[in-house]
Amino acid sequence: MEALIPVINKLQDVFNTVGADIIQLPQIAVVGTQSSGKSSVLESLVGRDLLPRGTGIVTRRPLILQLVNVDPEDRRKTGEENGVDGEEWGKFLHTKNKIYTDFDEIRQEIENETERISGNNKGISDEPIHLKIFSPYVVNLTLVDLPGITKVPVGDQPKDIELQIRELILKYISNPNCIILAVTAANTDMATSEALKVAREVDTDGRRTLAVVTKLDLMDAGTDAMDVLMGRVIPVKLGLIGVVNRSQLDINNKKTVADSIRDEHAFLQKKYPSLANRNGTKYLARTLNRLLMHHIRDCLPELKTRINVLAAQYQSLLGSYGEPVDDKSATLLQLITKFATEYCNTIEGTAKYIETAELCGGARICYIFHETFGRTLESVDPLGGLTTIDVLTAIRNATGPRPALFVPEVSFELLVKRQVKRLEEPSLRCVELVHEEMQRIIQHCSNYSTQELLRFPKLHDAIVEVVTSLLRKRLPVTNEMVHNLVAIELAYINTKHPDFADACGVMNNNIEEQRRNRMRELPSAVPRDKSLKGPGGQSLSPTEQPPAEGDGPKMGGGAQGEQEGGTGTWRGMLKKGEEGQAEDRNRSSFASSPQKGHAVNLLDVPVPVARKLSAREQRDCEVIERLIKSYFLIVRKNIQDSVPKAVMHFLVNHVKDSLQSELVGQLYKPALLDDLLTESEDMAQRRNEAADMLKALQRASQVIAEIRETHLW
Repeated sequence: MEALIPVINKLQDVFNTVGADIIQLPQIAVVGTQSSGKSSVLESLVGRDLLPRGTGIVTRRPLILQLVNVDPEDRRKTGEENGVDGEEWGKFLHTKNKIYTDFDEIRQEIENETERISGNNKGISDEPIHLKIFSPYVVNLTLVDLPGITKVPVGDQPKDIELQIRELILKYISNPNCIILAVTAANTDMATSEALKVAREVDTDGRRTLAVVTKLDLMDAGTDAMDVLMGRVIPVKLGLIGVVNRSQLDINNKKTVADSIRDEHAFLQKKYPSLANRNGTKYLARTLNRLLMHHIRDCLPELKTRINVLAAQYQSLLGSYGEPVDDKSATLLQLITKFATEYCNTIEGTAKYIETAELCGGARICYIFHETFGRTLESVDPLGGLTTIDVLTAIRNATGPRPALFVPEVSFELLVKRQVKRLEEPSLRCVELVHEEMQRIIQHCSNYSTQELLRFPKLHDAIVEVVTSLLRKRLPVTNEMVHNLVAIELAYINTKHPDFADACGVMNNNIEEQRRNRMRELPSAVPRDKSLKGPGGQSLSPTEQPPAEGDGPKMGGGAQGEQEGGTGTWRGMLKKGEEGQAEDRNRSSFASSPQKGHAVNLLDVPVPVARKLSAREQRDCEVIERLIKSYFLIVRKNIQDSVPKAVMHFLVNHVKDSLQSELVGQLYKPALLDDLLTESEDMAQRRNEAADMLKALQRASQVIAEIRETHLW
């Protein structure tokens, strides 16, 4: 965790070298009115006199102060490497590697650098001064000391000095990765605090604002800051911390910061004993360190992503800048040919630059065919969206007005077509995914082997338009073929398919023997059926019931939904006449007859959803469902095999074969040469800037990579 702040400091150094402000790094910005004690707070945190002091506006340029804690064990080694004799030293960015061990020199250098840019008569500038302090007595912090908020211009300050300072402050604290240290003097009313007002403009919920109350010892006699420090006046989410600064007299008398901190602790113990352990400079330093570390921890993943994205963008931009073009005709033909070749090679998997981060080109198309499309088809339930009531209703509708002894084939065909139709949507989605991937290959080729295209944006756009147009023309053709594949399956339900017969093998057991048995028993069954269904609703005689009961087991062998051997057609089995007796008992006076109860069930339309099916109805539904499932699996296998082949033939292979001729035919024209190969005038300057920025981003990425993910959380 402690390693996070040095990482941010390194990143700050990296981006300072190129003068870029494209990355918003976590830091602490000190905001307050003029002479509210901002610089004194910073000096207390450092523990040394290093900032210019005085009355009026002293801080006239932003000072980015990086405090680096040096481990006492490594201090000697680090000092020897840097040629430093003392325990503490400082370095300025603008003086390169010069080491400052005298903090008076550091203060003087700050004054000189401020005057060099801002003049010597109260002028301000938004160009920051970068100072790094190495010491074993500091905590790791990155602080920004900003000019104090003022109202009236003095000296060389412009009339709009208030607006300029305000914009300068907002430039830093508007960064969402910035913690705002709002400094307010205790001898002023907190309700009039300009620092808190400005902070609240950019941090409305107060999640990154910490208030510091300075000059606790200068309050009027008889008053104290108890209510303010307790947050009763203006609550601040991150808290309020009170500190006691050195007076100008103490500074003139060379009172050290260590003595000042000791006196501050004594003052807090005497004046605010209950709050002494939650106030003071030391507590402020620890709090800032903790806040900054947690803030960096939260910001670092997003920062890493931002750096990687920018690095990729600048890499692509730099690669797009090449040498001036001499022979435009040859260059155009070369670029077109190279793009077409690279596009085809990406599909074939023979491209020079192989992507290692993710699948692309032909590999992704293969993944779409066999993983995405295949798994999607396998996840389609053969009976999905089909309830038992739906099956039973289809069977009844297919029988017409007569009760059927066998399950009608029409119901099977109707239902299986409905299920097969569900395979069309995932098949069309497969075409869409392959089309999207072939569109993505264009960008892949531009980013890698054909980066020269980016030098000529009009040519690049023209090539993209040609390829996109070609893909767009092939899409409806491919979709139509996929439509036809499904329509072909729907056009003819081949119940004599060999796989269909094999899948129903369980239902074929003893089918011939059962059929022969039924044929032998038919003469005895016919009179009984006639007596059951004769006019007047006569009930069975006791002598006729036992044979009817015997019919059930004899005919029930076909209740598993067998297919008739040798005919290729399937039939439902003969049903027991006794079933349906329970649910029809209350329907009429004829409920005592199981056979008549069965006849009423067949004519009962629509079927009540909640009622229990009879055994006969259950068997009928099971027969249909098994056959639907068996046939659906056959069709799904066919679709899973034929759709990828159709996509490859009508879309992928066609585009591969005709891409180069399409590009040459539409772009290789003398009238288009000058327009397509137009370069920007400031290409050299942009190339240098892009190279510098790319180096900085790559260095920043290396710095972040030094921290393991486990250290972040």
